[in-house]
Amino acid sequence: MAILIDEKTRVIVQGITGREGSFHTAQMMEYGTHIVAGVTPGKGGRDIHGVPVYDSVKRALAEHDANCSIIFVPAPFAGDAIMEAVHNGIELVVCITEGIPVHDMLRTYRYVKQNDATLIGPNCPGIISPEKSKVGIMPAYIFRNGNVGIVSRSGTLTYQIVDELTRRDIGQSTCVGIGGDPITGTGFIEMLEMFENDDETDAVVLIGEIGGTEEEKAAEYIRKEMSKPVVAFIAGITAPPEKRMGHAGAIIQKGKGDAKSKIEALKKAGIEVGKTPSEVGKLVKSLM
Repeated sequence: MAILIDEKTRVIVQGITGREGSFHTAQMMEYGTHIVAGVTPGKGGRDIHGVPVYDSVKRALAEHDANCSIIFVPAPFAGDAIMEAVHNGIELVVCITEGIPVHDMLRTYRYVKQNDATLIGPNCPGIISPEKSKVGIMPAYIFRNGNVGIVSRSGTLTYQIVDELTRRDIGQSTCVGIGGDPITGTGFIEMLEMFENDDETDAVVLIGEIGGTEEEKAAEYIRKEMSKPVVAFIAGITAPPEKRMGHAGAIIQKGKGDAKSKIEALKKAGIEVGKTPSEVGKLVKSLM
């Protein structure tokens, strides 16, 4: 089983005619993802890799049944693209775009929640349910089907830890990159709840980083609500205070959001925390 996406997921690509949208559409289709339509305003009527392109989400959905959208729209317009998808009834939106202004995301986040949709991202690698569907930009060859769920703020660390698991013959049920911006559509707790309720996920890996307090909140949720084992990894142990490291949300301010406090909170909740990606692989292997 998988969360969020599976072999039945039908996807539209907003921004399909751009370089990134076109390239990753081909990659997703090669993996087996059902891409049913693309959307780029003013470029309707053409096709990309055999996928018909429309001027709007509304027009695309008039011709094709879809329940998911992936967004490769430039940052100044990405918030509107997310809301367009949600306004037209798309239940799951994955936004790859990085650099969306915070004030745009405040408005977009509110609209998504008001309409009971799910937004993954922005500034994320997307979602993959191995051997079923990929809605994102992950290097699919490192993943294999299995029973470990992964939720992460970091794309590159996700790939590294997945590789550690796969090399140990540990497959993944679904891997979700929630993004590292200050405002993201879905956080750790929502993902952990989904994995807790998934019959074919037996354990979860949580990959966090400096900045914010989401990992501390997740630790408390795991302690109170989860029956499945969780292994964690926190990046940024040596990061200097008051300096952004990679993601827009990865910054330690006024003594909050540092790796040490996150690791302490996780360990206090009974969660094993790997010091390296390789150690995470070993810890998960010990649970299997």
